Amino acid sequence: SPPVRVLLGYTLTAAIGGADMPVVITVLNSYSGWALCAEGFMLNNSLMTIVGSLIGSSGAILSYIMCKAMNRSLPSVIMGGFGTSSTGGGEAMAIEGTHTEVMTDGVVDALVNAKNVVVVPGYGLCAARAQYPVAAIADLLTSKGINFRFGIHPVAGRMPGQLNVLLAEAGVPYDIVLEMDELNDDFPDTDVVLVIGANDTVNSAAEDDPNSIIAGMPVLRVWKAEQTIVMKRSLGVGYAAVDNPVFFKPNTSMYLGDAKKQCEALLEGLRRHYGE
Repeated sequence: SPPVRVLLGYTLTAAIGGADMPVVITVLNSYSGWALCAEGFMLNNSLMTIVGSLIGSSGAILSYIMCKAMNRSLPSVIMGGFGTSSTGGGEAMAIEGTHTEVMTDGVVDALVNAKNVVVVPGYGLCAARAQYPVAAIADLLTSKGINFRFGIHPVAGRMPGQLNVLLAEAGVPYDIVLEMDELNDDFPDTDVVLVIGANDTVNSAAEDDPNSIIAGMPVLRVWKAEQTIVMKRSLGVGYAAVDNPVFFKPNTSMYLGDAKKQCEALLEGLRRHYGE
């Protein structure tokens, strides 16, 4: 009956935190597929059975990928668990220091003087719809001989592949969009990393603080680059509600503001620098 279905759906999702909601979406998608598959068996309908099994298995695979990328277990997510499988029992490390802010001209200077640039996008880029000016920046700097690449975390955005789709939509070549495992070892040789709207996926506490609730979560090691520039609206926490020590590191500068407006300002500054 409808009330039972509503109660079942509510009890399955009410305890789950905001950072785990993408996993819930894929799990519910998988549930719907297996339900359709079962209905196909009951009705002796081969098409429903095949389609349902495809939906169910794809949802299950996506759920596994996302849990692995967050160092979480699926039962822990479904039951509203807190922290990762590597989280210790002590108190998380306190963050010390102050952040440094940079203006548009400073970011433009850093980009034009760099040989290797990596952009790490997150959900903030999606929300601001900044993929088009970012793609234009990539095209311009690539044409000037700069090695320009994108680094994508498996759970960047709200679903696996969301950033890849947005960048492809804006015309970014596939060969410069790399996955986390392909790029992580290159950060020490990177001149500038531009983080756009990402937080938890570039949080150094995942590797440096065994008591952090995201301890052990695979992250993009942007703090190992020569210079890291973080573009965000504010210094606020991400969906995991964990402060990010990267914001306060000496080689990090905060470029605060709306991602689309800031990227458009950067593009304008770069064109002005190159006389275009």
